[in-house]
Amino acid sequence: MATALLICDDSNMARKQVARSLPDGWDVDITFATNGAEGIAAIKEGKGDVLLLDLNMPVMDGYEVLEAILKQDLPTLTIVISGDIQPEAHQRVKSLGALDFIKKPVDKNKLTEILKAYGVFSEDELIANKPPLSESRSVSKAVDKVELPSAIDLPILDIEVAPEPELPTRPAIEIDGDMRDCYQEIANVAMGRAGDLLARLLNVFVLLPIPNVNLIEVSELTMALSDVESKDKTSGICQGFIGAGISGEALLILNDSSFKDVASLMKYDHELDNHIELELLMDMANLLIGACLSGISEQLDMSFSQGHPVVLGQHRKISELIATNTNKWKKTLAIEISYSIENYPIKCDLLLLFTEESVITLNNKIAYLLD
Repeated sequence: MATALLICDDSNMARKQVARSLPDGWDVDITFATNGAEGIAAIKEGKGDVLLLDLNMPVMDGYEVLEAILKQDLPTLTIVISGDIQPEAHQRVKSLGALDFIKKPVDKNKLTEILKAYGVFSEDELIANKPPLSESRSVSKAVDKVELPSAIDLPILDIEVAPEPELPTRPAIEIDGDMRDCYQEIANVAMGRAGDLLARLLNVFVLLPIPNVNLIEVSELTMALSDVESKDKTSGICQGFIGAGISGEALLILNDSSFKDVASLMKYDHELDNHIELELLMDMANLLIGACLSGISEQLDMSFSQGHPVVLGQHRKISELIATNTNKWKKTLAIEISYSIENYPIKCDLLLLFTEESVITLNNKIAYLLD
């Protein structure tokens, strides 16, 4: 009899990655849930004897799912698969009844090893199925065929016929729902790595959000950060990056009200002044920007060179900090990550801005990760 397996993750890309990482030939009946509430409902319907659970989700996150399973004594064995790799996150999910914890992107061998270790899966359960690997490979080839005839070659013919129309020389830069989901999942994994380093540096638990991904006019950046704008004054650092046809800038913006707690957590004994605050800001920027870019480059199999960090300003409104960048490009792919610290009023925003030209290259990279 097939094992009822539930994969609960808000990312379509992550759900597919997990499904592909199951042991070949394992007789399972897979159900997908896009948030914790759907996951709990599926377990109650008998569709989740085994649950592979993400932590950062809308509606009901992974921690809330684990609490509900405990409280309602629901019959399921849970393994958490998350980009939130803080040691504290690992301990919390184990204390809430999860069998184990696997970091994203999921590793097939690791997942198989854990499923075997807890007796969830054994070689005896293998069935003579066609291995899913062949399916994924054929899909990848299909993606290649879709990509090769991109619109880049077509405009040459158009240009010969009509001298004026230059519009076809650059395809419209768009990101559809699947691509936005993919960008969000990549940012989620990178954000988790940076959050882990920040947690270790400050010895705290970092609350990780769901990253915001938008293709927007640069002039709309202030609106995208309206939540920050309504708060107190801010200080910011900007750092450019470039590599493999991709370029952009990373901005780290820290609310001024956060400096006192950050200084205390980083064991700064001196009285705060502009110099000390700038030093703290630089330390956080180096850590968060470096880890996030590293996490993205590893997932996309490319490397970035980082420029020297530049101070955008201290004790200013967010709109004044961002104004420095609004004249550089018209449109940008903006990934916004808002970090906050449990039990402390510390809040900082990491903004990754990719140029219009970079989005074309990024979209091609992303296409290889999609079915």
